[in-house]
Amino acid sequence: MTDLFSKEKRREIMQAIKGRDSKPEIKVRKVVHSLGFRFRLHRKDLPGTPDLVFPSRKLCIFIHGCFWHRHLGCARTSTPKTNKDFWLAKFHKNVIRDAQVKRQLEMKGWSVVIIWECETKNIDMLTEKLLHVLSDSTYYFTGKKSKVT
Repeated sequence: MTDLFSKEKRREIMQAIKGRDSKPEIKVRKVVHSLGFRFRLHRKDLPGTPDLVFPSRKLCIFIHGCFWHRHLGCARTSTPKTNKDFWLAKFHKNVIRDAQVKRQLEMKGWSVVIIWECETKNIDMLTEKLLHVLSDSTYYFTGKKSKVT
């Protein structure tokens, strides 16, 4: 199947995709803030520049797009039919980089939580997950990292 858009239009669409302040990220930030938790955004001094950082808890939250970060089993994790080799290599690099960033943060003593784009569709479930992650003090102080993904 050929692309519905010209190469120029497809390029324009792809360049418009934001790396930060995306709709899923804004949803997560609003829920976290409404739960009474405060955070820092995009700390450049940490590996991977996490989307939300809770310094007192040594917790980082990344909000990953299912398409770009390859959420296993998610319908949004499709692969374009054109230029397939390019896309597979790009996706592979993203997954490898995500694993490296997570490992680097954990080696520095940080806990890492991934919120997937599809998880932001159901606000009640998102709120429940975030409340669990942010209020469970044993999550932070038992040395168990990345318990919830």
